[in-house]
Amino acid sequence: MCGIVGIVDSKKRAIDEHVLASMCDAIRHRGPDEEGKYVREGVGLAMRRLAIIDLKGGQQPIHNEDRTIWIIFNGEIYNYRELRAHLEKLGHRFYTNSDTEAIVHAYEQYGTDCPKRLRGMFAFAIWDEKKQELFLARDRAGKKPLLYAHVNGKLIFASEFKALLLHPDVSREVNPEAIHHYLSFMCVPAPLTAYRAIRKLEPAHTLRFTRDGEIKLERYWHLDFTKKVKISEEEAGERAVEILREAVRVRLISEVPLGAFLSGGIDSSAVVALMSEESSGPVKTFSIGFEEEDFSELEHARRVARHVGADHHEFIVRPSALEVLPTLVEHYGEPYADSSAIPTYYVARETRRHVTVALNGDGGDECFAGYERYAAMRLAEAYGRIPQTLRRWLIEPAIALLPSSERRRSRARDLKRFVTAASLPTVERYVRWVSVFDGEAKRALYSDMFHQQVAGRASSEFIAPWFRNGSGVVDAALFADTMTYLPNDLLVKVDIATMAVSLEARSPFLDHHVIEFAASLPEELKLRRLTTKYLLKRVLGRLLPEENLQRRKMGFGVPLSHWFRGELRPFLEETVLSEKALKRGLFKPETVRRFVAEHVSGRRDHSHQLWTLLMLELWFEKFID
Repeated sequence: MCGIVGIVDSKKRAIDEHVLASMCDAIRHRGPDEEGKYVREGVGLAMRRLAIIDLKGGQQPIHNEDRTIWIIFNGEIYNYRELRAHLEKLGHRFYTNSDTEAIVHAYEQYGTDCPKRLRGMFAFAIWDEKKQELFLARDRAGKKPLLYAHVNGKLIFASEFKALLLHPDVSREVNPEAIHHYLSFMCVPAPLTAYRAIRKLEPAHTLRFTRDGEIKLERYWHLDFTKKVKISEEEAGERAVEILREAVRVRLISEVPLGAFLSGGIDSSAVVALMSEESSGPVKTFSIGFEEEDFSELEHARRVARHVGADHHEFIVRPSALEVLPTLVEHYGEPYADSSAIPTYYVARETRRHVTVALNGDGGDECFAGYERYAAMRLAEAYGRIPQTLRRWLIEPAIALLPSSERRRSRARDLKRFVTAASLPTVERYVRWVSVFDGEAKRALYSDMFHQQVAGRASSEFIAPWFRNGSGVVDAALFADTMTYLPNDLLVKVDIATMAVSLEARSPFLDHHVIEFAASLPEELKLRRLTTKYLLKRVLGRLLPEENLQRRKMGFGVPLSHWFRGELRPFLEETVLSEKALKRGLFKPETVRRFVAEHVSGRRDHSHQLWTLLMLELWFEKFID
């Protein structure tokens, strides 16, 4: 695991090595063990390494036999041994035992098709001296980040924003459209970033920067939900366990201490159970708990740990936003408002005291239909068949009268959210359910100037393409989440939170074999009536306690609502209601003041909206002001 940076100048001007070194040093946390660089006429590549495989021989950059191809690499390739054996039979000669070198020779053999041969998580840069061409690639699911800027005839790239922004040619001019979509999704959707000059290389994409200074983007992997396998429920269950077990097994490759995050939810519990069966000794597991009962899953994690005989470690923390926010804002580098980044950072920090690699359950919900919104999408199809007059004059008024609740899990709150969107067209319904600020809220919030800047830029444009693939409504929502919510939000969260403390995170559910198998299953095996993760719950009964399989999904959050009425209230008001914030021209001051007043008084719960505005203003203060 590493961090990478680079500069390629199509005009072959000398690389400023001081700038390159500064960029590399900015991501030291991603690779505290060593650094490496490659500098030639018009080309500078550099990296920081967190040594996991081939500790002594895997120093980067790594080259081919005649030193005409050079690579810097962030990630892990789990099939590198098989790939190496295949390439050696074709005449390639290796000088290390690292997975990185397998990519070099795969590029020699297969050219820009080489990512198709790789199984793992990766973001890498290859400089081809003969072609005078830079080749960038990112893994299928989007586990590893890669940012770039094309300015003044140069292609400048990095693993994180704060490295890229150190180059003097990279402007910090704000992208209003990105802010507009951030307010919908709590994150900026790829390929956009909060900066006009910077783009994200999207998952499953490659980028070629040619000798004439042109950029050529290409998608090398396509997920297909339309090709369904004919399989019985029993066979599907056996195959699901088999393929997930194999994905876990290959992720146990490590020359440093290894463990797993354990929340007590189905996905992380399944990974830990399979790790236990594949390991010779007890698996080290790590869980985090909070004082607030609604936000702590320790008893569920503890039950799984006892069941599989894990070497279990628990950490009780009282999340302090004031303590951790500066760190998170600095590392994320653009507005990011998923509050679960806070507990993710805490559990990563504590886990790193014991191990260097941790497996997790990320991706299980998107593969096997774990979110309740999938059931809601299907239920909305039936709700839409109820006569409109009955819905409008009887059902919706009755639900509106249900008492509000401040509890994290509230059926009344869920029902109210359901009816606000259930009658909308499919894509708009989905967007309403995943948005923090919907269209109505944005109209009330935006200043006239900001409204004009983003007019016609509907956030649904990032979702709609995945609903046009001919699948049922559940598969369409799974497809949309896999292509948007997963890489733009969840995987960014985990990459940044873990790499900030030099911990490598591995995700068996995001093995592309697992993703493709899940996509090929009929919807009814993933969501049976209103039962989410139907197939997994059926087949994991022999591996996990029944209590863990049947409890309601909890998620990984923090008590924002309480914080903003208590310890965080002064900080919130000083930040989002400051003269500086209110004069940025994005929002109507009276609307922001109303959000704050309604929330702190207890009349409304605007916690997620306020958190989104708070994180935006903190980003402005850190990176723009």
